[in-house]
Amino acid sequence: MRKMEEPLIFEVKNNIGYVIFNRPNVRNAMNFAMFEALQKAVDQIGKMSECRVLILRGAGEKSFVSGSDIEELSKRTVLTGIENAQLRKDVFSRIERLPIPTIAAVNGFALGIGCEIALCCTLRVASENARFGLPEINLGIIPGVGGTQRLPRVIGRARAAELILTGRIIDASEALRIGLVNSVVPPDKLDEQCDQIAGEIASKPPIAVRFALQALDVSLETEIDSGNILETLSLGICFATEDSKEGLAAFLEKRKPKFRGK
Repeated sequence: MRKMEEPLIFEVKNNIGYVIFNRPNVRNAMNFAMFEALQKAVDQIGKMSECRVLILRGAGEKSFVSGSDIEELSKRTVLTGIENAQLRKDVFSRIERLPIPTIAAVNGFALGIGCEIALCCTLRVASENARFGLPEINLGIIPGVGGTQRLPRVIGRARAAELILTGRIIDASEALRIGLVNSVVPPDKLDEQCDQIAGEIASKPPIAVRFALQALDVSLETEIDSGNILETLSLGICFATEDSKEGLAAFLEKRKPKFRGK
């Protein structure tokens, strides 16, 4: 029987992993215990071949992650502030670099570190009551876990600057308009929508999915010629897999392919 006081829940069902931020009484604010549990979950995911897609969501209906635990934040010094930020950056970078797609299922508040977690994910699906923002400027600090770096890459520098410098919180419809989220659905359809997307991706050949993710990542970090070289080499390797042979044969035989991850 799962203990409800666990700050984070991680489980895998039908090749889909679920990370649930589980402090609903404080709107899933990120404290050190929750972060440590997230770190352990990421360690596990990296070793699990059966997990083909990861969904991250918050417990309850009010919040994804509402930000950092303010009581812990208020005790930070220059040194501990830098140390904690770097520790979180390392784990968030690992989430971003997972060889499987990640989906942020955002219901309610995704503020501060919550917004930064969502930005690490491959896709972001929001419920109609979702709210996004990096309000750290209102506390006399700045986003410290990649917000100033990932947000402009997603929505552009000017829009990112506006949100970061004003600390403004935006609703789901504006997040969709500026490209922060992929889609917006009614709150009672959020889990269903994310499970549907995850199930569709999980049914694809895992090796090809992994190479596609790597090529997408490189496209944001290097010039197009280097990216094209990686893309070409990755395509060549895909042709050596059993899944590519199965996919091509299934197409010619007009049947559904059965991918095995080989």
